[in-house]
Amino acid sequence: MPTAKRAIPIQPLPCGEEWHIAGIVVHTLPDSLPQVRAAIEAITGAEIHAVSDDGKLVVTVEAPTSRAIAAHLTCLHQLEGVLSAALVYQHNEDAAAMNEEMADEDLSS
Repeated sequence: MPTAKRAIPIQPLPCGEEWHIAGIVVHTLPDSLPQVRAAIEAITGAEIHAVSDDGKLVVTVEAPTSRAIAAHLTCLHQLEGVLSAALVYQHNEDAAAMNEEMADEDLSS
């Protein structure tokens, strides 16, 4: 049975503002990996891209503000079984630019 996504409380995004994406490495106790994985999958805006048997997960989080990214990071830190959640990348883009089509690059040269 699908579970509902857990929303992190954040301020609404004013139109025409930025959109943020963050890459986070989450390290868990190996025995806690299934529970932590399920908790992350239930967070709106979070996506798991890789999981190792020793309890490491590669996660991306999308949110409208850097403050919301920080709230997600805090939430990940507070999950039971999480040893650490390290922000390894953050990028922001104008929200309107996210809907623009990107031109193909010529990689032949």
